[in-house]
Amino acid sequence: MVVSASKDLRVDIDDETSNEAIEIGSDELLSNDNLRLPESASLLVRIHAVRAWLTRRSQETVLELGEVALALQEMSQELAETPGRRLRRRQRQNVEERLAQIRQVVLEVQQRLSAYEEAQALLEDCIVHTSGERVLVEYYLALEDLVQSIAGANQPGQLPRLQALADVQHRVEHIGAPSEEE
Repeated sequence: MVVSASKDLRVDIDDETSNEAIEIGSDELLSNDNLRLPESASLLVRIHAVRAWLTRRSQETVLELGEVALALQEMSQELAETPGRRLRRRQRQNVEERLAQIRQVVLEVQQRLSAYEEAQALLEDCIVHTSGERVLVEYYLALEDLVQSIAGANQPGQLPRLQALADVQHRVEHIGAPSEEE
């Protein structure tokens, strides 16, 4: 692996299909789910890794939302184009059930996106109001408070939001503390 001193990292990948070098940005490397930081990694690198991961997750969720919204639009359009020919009751019921399922997926993806955006804002707030090595600890505790308040409100349908916040907590645990050598 070859690493340059610029903002982007240059990685040579040896495989049978390509001998080309691939440019990978530091944010992409730091957002990797399997990232292992050395014990000596600074707090700034750890914070940047959490930020990059949150940004990647938000972007992936936006893309997922777009794909699901497109599927919903196509299904709705298909249903709208068939008024001239009458669908049998069973067919119409199947189409309406699929529409309801897609709408539910849209709501779940929107909740996850909202949770990632909320987590990003919370991280920035912790950075502004906390100093030194306690930033990620305070962030984790703030996430825990948020999860408890959502769970305590006992609002139905909040599971996707809670799962996304739990993923963020796991990422902070994974990145925030120096890893033990195996």
